[in-house]
Order: sequence, then structure tokens, then C-alpha cells
Amino acid sequence: MDKISFKPGTMLNPVPVVMVSCGTEPADYNIITIAWTGIVNSEPPMTYVSVRKSRHSHKLIQESGEFVINLCNEQLAFATDYCGVKSGRDINKFKEQKLTPVAAEMVSCPMIGESPVNLECKVTQVISLPTHDMFMAEIVRVHADKSIIDEKGKILLEDARLICYNHGEYFGIKRQPIGKFGYSIMKTRTKKRINKAKMEERKKKKINAKFQKGKD
Repeated sequence: MDKISFKPGTMLNPVPVVMVSCGTEPADYNIITIAWTGIVNSEPPMTYVSVRKSRHSHKLIQESGEFVINLCNEQLAFATDYCGVKSGRDINKFKEQKLTPVAAEMVSCPMIGESPVNLECKVTQVISLPTHDMFMAEIVRVHADKSIIDEKGKILLEDARLICYNHGEYFGIKRQPIGKFGYSIMKTRTKKRINKAKMEERKKKKINAKFQKGKD
């Protein structure tokens, strides 16, 4: 295949896009949109956010050692972009975007009520880089909307309509999966069983949706 060479750049795409809430007092509550985040460890569960040193939220996270990662869905896309281009030094982003600060359980900073999933985080290490500081943190509590939790207690992220960031643009994440972890070596019999279960689940959802519509 023919390739064209480019100078070094941050071209790892797509990446998650999240709103990070921080600040421990209501007057200081702030939101920063972050695309440079991810999982770095499983036990204990750990994540990170890389924040430019000049950002208002950098100081808030540095002082408190806490933050909340709020996953973003299509409904929150506008607010997500807004919170990434406006500074909390000048405005109250919760107020401007009509977002609800909700008390967390393990950290002092607020969660965003409208976010489908919230991850409470406590900083364990700060790695200083030329333009950003990477705040490594342990995930100490996870919250999810009841609307995306099934009867078995599983979080259905495919129903959350999450978004990602790809080279300067926001994209919705396709709800229909291409495959499941390990599907490349899965036995044919197992594939059939899983597909059958999926079809039954879809039928069940359609029936429930029609029933609910009839009640309304």
C-alpha cells in the first residue's frame, strides 16, 4: 500500500471525549472537556487525564487531587464542545449549559447529573510533561443511569449513545457491535448461541417498547 509521510503529531484517533468536573466548593465547580484520557490499570482500576498546564481546571485538580470523568452522549455533544472552548475563569459552565452538579460519594467535586456514566477519581501520581500534566488516578466509584442498566445489573453502554472525538470532530458511536472480544477464535456453535440470545433480546425490547407506547 502507498503511504504518505507526515511530521510527528497527535494522530491517534478516535479517542474518548469526556467532561471532567472538578472543584470542591460550589463557587469553584468547573468542567473541562478532555480527549486525552484512558485506562492504565485494571486492579485497582486506574485512569488518567492530561491537562494543559495553563487551563483553569489544572489548578483545581492539582489542589484537590480529585476529579470526576463524566462520559458524554449525543445529547451532551453541544455542552461538551462548549466546555472545551470556554474558560471556567470567566463563566459558570454548569449554569451556562444547564448542567446539574450532583454530589459524589467518594470525592468532593461534583458529578454531572446529565452524564450517563460518572467515574469518581482520586489522583495518585502527577507526571509533568512539556505542555501538559498527566494526572494518574484511581477510579474509586462508578455511577450509571438506571435507564442503561438491565435486569441483571449490567451497564448497557451500547444504549448510552456515547460519542468520541476524531481529528477535530465529534462522532456518535455505532450501536451495533462488529464483534465481541474473542470472537475471532469463537466456535461456530457458540456464535449461534450468542446470536440467538441477541435476537431474543431485541424482540423483547421491541415488545416492551410497543407495550410502553400503548400505555402512554
